[in-house]
Amino acid sequence: MVITMPSVSVVIPVYHSENSIALVVEELARELPKLADRYEVLLVEDGGADNSWPVIQTLSAQYAFVRGFKLMRNFGQHNALLCGIRAARHKITVTMDDDLQHPTACIRELLDKLAEGYDVVYGTPEKERHGPLRNIASWTTKLALQGAMGAETARKVSAFRAFRTELRESFEHFRGPLVNIDVLLTWGTTSFAAITTPHTPRTIGKSTYTFGKLLNHAFNMITGFSTLPLRFASALGLLMTAFGSVILIYIILSQLFAFRFEVPGFTFTVSLIAIFAGAQMFALGIIGEYLARMHLRIMDRPMYVVKEATEEAEDEPK
Repeated sequence: MVITMPSVSVVIPVYHSENSIALVVEELARELPKLADRYEVLLVEDGGADNSWPVIQTLSAQYAFVRGFKLMRNFGQHNALLCGIRAARHKITVTMDDDLQHPTACIRELLDKLAEGYDVVYGTPEKERHGPLRNIASWTTKLALQGAMGAETARKVSAFRAFRTELRESFEHFRGPLVNIDVLLTWGTTSFAAITTPHTPRTIGKSTYTFGKLLNHAFNMITGFSTLPLRFASALGLLMTAFGSVILIYIILSQLFAFRFEVPGFTFTVSLIAIFAGAQMFALGIIGEYLARMHLRIMDRPMYVVKEATEEAEDEPK
């Protein structure tokens, strides 16, 4: 049984998608009237160098339910999503990409699953159509999410998601340049679910998410929203101390009890120094990352800055 949701806001971060975003909005214009009494589409242009913003302005003038926001510069996908989420006016928020890979017809399935009582529902792709390096980077990002979301949920995380807009109250006062929507959602709920959806091959443009960017995103996520690296550094220091103590005890006993053992000279000493120095530098590097994030927070760098927005539009009635 299909349950019609009272109101839906669709948030789409737009970056170098001048050739695809109009097609996405056309599909939404056909699909959303079947799903909700009131709806809107929020297009957040993330400081790209193409003509996406003029296209968004045209779409906003053409469709009463489209609202556009142009950011001052490129802040990142999750920052742009946060901008749209905070501007959403309806009870349910749906996020999706701008490249036609998330089928708009599957929004109904997300909403139906959400109506079962969940707070967040992900549309997990049957098979992600990326290269092997991109898949490895995506896996690393999901691995980083496990601490905050649990292993089962983290494996099913996707940019295609639906959640109750009221969850944004849990991160209403969050301020920080490093944003991850999935982690922020865990601040408000533990009720997650996922459904399997098709992942349409990309036919227009190419992804701007590289292997390096995804790995950097995963690292920022770990150090920005978790103290796990600090605990790892502490454990590493304890392990190195224990290792050094065992070596010292073994050497002392070998001399006291005349074991047939010669203490290695220069090579042995340098090896130990290298091991301990490496562990110390690694731990200092982790501490430095956290200090850098504290520095960014003290600087109060904005998560996003809206340079321009289209005129406020009325909700589109069903």
